[in-house]
Amino acid sequence: MPLAALALLFWAISAAHGLGPILQTPSKFATTADFFTFFFPALTGMVGFWATLSLNIPDFTRYATSQKAQIRGQALGLPASMTMFAFIGVVVTSATTIVFGTTIWDPVVLAGKFDSKLLVSGAMIAIAISTLATNIAANIVSPANDFAHLAPKKIDFRRGGYITGVLGILIFPWKLIADPSGYIFTWLVGYSSLLGPVGGILIVDYYFIRKKILITEELYNPKGIYSYKNGFNLAAIVALLCGILPNAPGFLTTIQAVSTDSIPHWLSGLYHYAWFVGFGVSGAVYLLMMKYKENYV
Repeated sequence: MPLAALALLFWAISAAHGLGPILQTPSKFATTADFFTFFFPALTGMVGFWATLSLNIPDFTRYATSQKAQIRGQALGLPASMTMFAFIGVVVTSATTIVFGTTIWDPVVLAGKFDSKLLVSGAMIAIAISTLATNIAANIVSPANDFAHLAPKKIDFRRGGYITGVLGILIFPWKLIADPSGYIFTWLVGYSSLLGPVGGILIVDYYFIRKKILITEELYNPKGIYSYKNGFNLAAIVALLCGILPNAPGFLTTIQAVSTDSIPHWLSGLYHYAWFVGFGVSGAVYLLMMKYKENYV
């Protein structure tokens, strides 16, 4: 995957006759307000994109030999590489506007524009390998573990992976990325309104309620200090719903389930900051409720 990305970067610089023409491409935003109107929803979408990995990172860090090892691994492996890939994505996409006269963001579509059959074949093989080795491997671990934990006696990690693969096909993921606007502002921002509240609850519970201390034995004790009435933490459920609720009107208007005229603009506008709104609301509600948990826990 890194080699394929670097190859695209060199192609973009060569085809556009240097970085100069690429970086000099004028902005399509007429005013600063127009830029921020697009920027914050896009930022929310990208935060929601990475929220999936941040929430299930324990599925990977559980194999680390120490806390220091997992911190070092993430610090060295993620920020620099993701910054590089983001830069390459911007440069290559901008170069397509200069070279082909239209903006192409999908690498598969871009590969089809090359004249050389050998180059097209190499690009497609690189995309296939990166998808199988990186994307599928990274995204199958968490749901496979989840399915395995639902019925440990009947479902192991391999079967959980098969179930994940089947469900992944049934949701038609190719339709999600068919339209970049729908993918970012409907799908990514939409599920960030769910992941934000989950993240807020988890972080508040670990840092402010548990004070970063977890007793391993008690986690497996059905009547231990981490047990709740009827097996459910009512505070977490209520906090989750409270975090989702403010973003629901904006989501409904986005998918055109309700008319934009029926919802105040400021309320539907919260959806553009869905992850941050959900994170803050759920975190605050959970913290307050857990302080008086004797009433329902």
